[in-house]
Amino acid sequence: MFHARAVGFVIAILVSVLVVAPPVAAKGLSLIRDTEIENTIHGYAAPLFTAAGLDANAVNIHIVDDSSLNAFVAGGMNLFVNTGLLMASDNPDQIIGVFAHETGHIAGGHLARTREAVENATAEAILAYILGAAAILAGGGQAGGAIIGSGSAIAQQSLIRYSRSQEQSADQAAVGYLESIGRSARGMLETFYKLEDQELLVPERQDPYLRSHPLTRDRIRFVQNFIESSEYSTTVSGEDELKAHSRMVAKLYAFLNSPGKTFRTYRTTDTSVPARYACAIAYHHVPDIEAAIHEIDALLREFPDDPWFHELKGQILFENGHVALSVAPYERAVSLRPDAPLLRLGLARAQIEINDPEFTKKAIDNLIVAARAEPNHPSHWHFLGIAYGRNGQLAQSSLALAEASILRNEFVEAKYHAEKAKRGLDKGSPAYLRAEDISMAASHGRR
Repeated sequence: MFHARAVGFVIAILVSVLVVAPPVAAKGLSLIRDTEIENTIHGYAAPLFTAAGLDANAVNIHIVDDSSLNAFVAGGMNLFVNTGLLMASDNPDQIIGVFAHETGHIAGGHLARTREAVENATAEAILAYILGAAAILAGGGQAGGAIIGSGSAIAQQSLIRYSRSQEQSADQAAVGYLESIGRSARGMLETFYKLEDQELLVPERQDPYLRSHPLTRDRIRFVQNFIESSEYSTTVSGEDELKAHSRMVAKLYAFLNSPGKTFRTYRTTDTSVPARYACAIAYHHVPDIEAAIHEIDALLREFPDDPWFHELKGQILFENGHVALSVAPYERAVSLRPDAPLLRLGLARAQIEINDPEFTKKAIDNLIVAARAEPNHPSHWHFLGIAYGRNGQLAQSSLALAEASILRNEFVEAKYHAEKAKRGLDKGSPAYLRAEDISMAASHGRR
């Protein structure tokens, strides 16, 4: 994983379907990018969206580094889930149950019914939401698995609460979706039990999900009764799903906690794959590169075609200054998953750092593919600008840097780079027209 600072914006917290919150009780927000984890989560969400008649391919996954049990959808098909919910889950069905409920809110039109509350909010709160959502969805981080620390302010108190009827409606829809895709609602019930204990806490100490989704005994009884009559009441997750879930939890835990805490949870004597994965990450954080490489190499001997193990090895080497050695594992990861833009970005960063013309050209090729796949991810454009610059393609470098700046809402920088690009591009060419568009948008303070 790469660590990087995101652009600072005022971000309104989005709890459940849509929340516009006044800027009070602020704290910092962190987003996480990791292709392996995103793929796992998308596998949970996609069948539910399809069952609800929604476009599963339009779902964008955003992982929030927050210990509270929370998940929410905002701005249409943008699913946000807290690391606290992911790591607190004992199995995939507990996460899937939450996602099913959130899907019920979307399909039930509850998002549209929040319009009046939004209209009654202050202009400042609405602006905070717009800027915050734009900053989040722009993906202002570095690369695969980047933990993006933002100094932005996040409001804690939600402006919108679901009504009892909306909660019941979402529950009814959720169990229907679960039944239609052949999954048990038992995981949903287990999550309710986890949240039930929170009801005894004062509101300030409760998880945001519980505050926006009031839990009642009626809701619990409804799901209990449904399970008793469900055809899939005893269905459990498959072996591959359970393995992927355990790896996801271990990876998050190791990256988000201190090495000491990780080693206490995942003992070095534990020979399971998730434990060894977590230990490799923990050794990397010590840092003990020799132990980290030893652990990841042992995993690669057993799983030579695992792209995520190759990615981690590349990251360990890159972040410990062994840039040239990091290229091979990154290349292997990309060859195994050529459709993963963040893997290409990791490889390109290593290729750029070598500062050799041949490697720079390869970096450009990788970044062009990454930028086409994720055009709204500014880091692809940022590093493409660097690579173009080192290759002597100065106009293209300026245009790529302009793309990165406009995505980050850095309007002064975007206009500067766009105008600089125009001076080196053929007037009327597609690249020139794009630079002109960016310049005009930046002048009006918009993307």
